[in-house]
Amino acid sequence: MSRPARPPSEDPTDPAALPPSANPGDDPVLQRRAQVLAWCDRGQRTGYACFGLAMLVFVVGFVVQFRPWIVTTIVALLAVGSIVFIPAVIFGYAAKAADKEDRGEKFGY
Repeated sequence: MSRPARPPSEDPTDPAALPPSANPGDDPVLQRRAQVLAWCDRGQRTGYACFGLAMLVFVVGFVVQFRPWIVTTIVALLAVGSIVFIPAVIFGYAAKAADKEDRGEKFGY
């Protein structure tokens, strides 16, 4: 059973005006969703960092020659970035969609 949508508040500092994941209170589902969103944010940042480092190492390898350790580093960074980034995007998208559903908004997909 879904929760009814909260009435809009005029005061932006009112806790009722915040999305459910921003004000989890005592609801364990909302607390867990907030944790998932925090982990997803970390995962996306880590994935983007791995992709950026892989590009940087590629440029270095292009300039100084592609030695075996450079190629191994590029492949490892791309693999780790993909393993971390893809689930972070999927779970983050799911948690954000659940927030929208709790607020009574229509799905955009």
